[in-house]
Amino acid sequence: MKRLLAATAATALFAGAASAEDIKLGIALGFTGPLESLAPSMAAGAEMAIAEVSDSGKLLDGTTIEAVRGDSTCIDAGAATAVGERLATSDGVKGIMGAMCSGATGAILSNVALPNGIVMISPSATSPGLTTVEDNGLFFRTSPSDARQGQIMTDILNDRGITEVAVSYTNNDYGKGLADSFQAVFEEGGGTVTLSAPHEDNKGDYSAEIGALASAGGELLVVAGYADSGGSGIIQSALDSGAFDTFMLPDGMVSSTLIENFGSDIDGSFGQHPGTDSPGAQQFEDAASAAGFDGASAFAKESYDATALMLLAMQAAGSTDPSVYKDSVMDIANAPGEEIFPGELGKALDILKDGGDIDYVGASAVELIGPGESAGNYREIEIEGGEITTVGYR
Repeated sequence: MKRLLAATAATALFAGAASAEDIKLGIALGFTGPLESLAPSMAAGAEMAIAEVSDSGKLLDGTTIEAVRGDSTCIDAGAATAVGERLATSDGVKGIMGAMCSGATGAILSNVALPNGIVMISPSATSPGLTTVEDNGLFFRTSPSDARQGQIMTDILNDRGITEVAVSYTNNDYGKGLADSFQAVFEEGGGTVTLSAPHEDNKGDYSAEIGALASAGGELLVVAGYADSGGSGIIQSALDSGAFDTFMLPDGMVSSTLIENFGSDIDGSFGQHPGTDSPGAQQFEDAASAAGFDGASAFAKESYDATALMLLAMQAAGSTDPSVYKDSVMDIANAPGEEIFPGELGKALDILKDGGDIDYVGASAVELIGPGESAGNYREIEIEGGEITTVGYR
């Protein structure tokens, strides 16, 4: 099937069905909100892929791509929908890299992408609910579902001999989905969650929440929140009261903001975020460093890959029409084919134009499964000397 699609695309190109044009690609991220510290490197990763393809002059006989940013604000569904509508209608984008957070992603998908037939590939929306959402084959993600993260969290805790924890989660799709997934797996394996309780973002005082969690007890506190918002508030209140001094930090908490806020005060805390030690990861980080941004920042690699997948799928399909190229995303993301790493997008475009197969590995060791989502690799981290350090990969 993969070879047939490639051959069909090549035939279409030869016949002149596709020709050079100028297209726009949307980048919808939370440039403001509870994860705003991650957005700059994510956007830079996406724009690196766009520049790489556009500058090569090899996409569909010289098609060029313009990046158009939109602030989905992470957790404001109304604002996310408005940005999605602007990208799809006024800007006329051919695809959207994003959104960033699960609630915003679901809002744009349901209210904009589906009605307008726009492909979306999110680098960071991890809610398990997005696995089964109606998408007409338009939605993909390069970060794994939190159903997978719940298992990784359990494995890390088990390896550290921790059997009893309390959980504080941000009260939205992401937080509740992750908390529920984690609790189910952790307790199935014999662990105990003493209390799993929501917190609201942007509150000035979290003493009541911490009081309840402290009363329930636990060897540490799992904070399934956002580093730029309530997650940091929960940690600060826990430290101030002496209720907890060690924290497990899922992906929404692994940010430079965490270090700026707490430094060595949370030494010994640990966690995870999507990441890999594959050859492509280092290649991307080196290129990012040369371009002036942090390629190790959470979801930067996944943003580059999400964007590259859309553009390479266009080449494979011989069309920038989302209703056409959506069917090529899974093919170019997986074997068989020549492996493609960061910096090799021009090479991939040549192979696809000639009717060949590629297996896009990219910066995050892309492997798409099921309904178009990542199989999932994680970087395990620990706070040491007031810095985020790498423990290993899972």
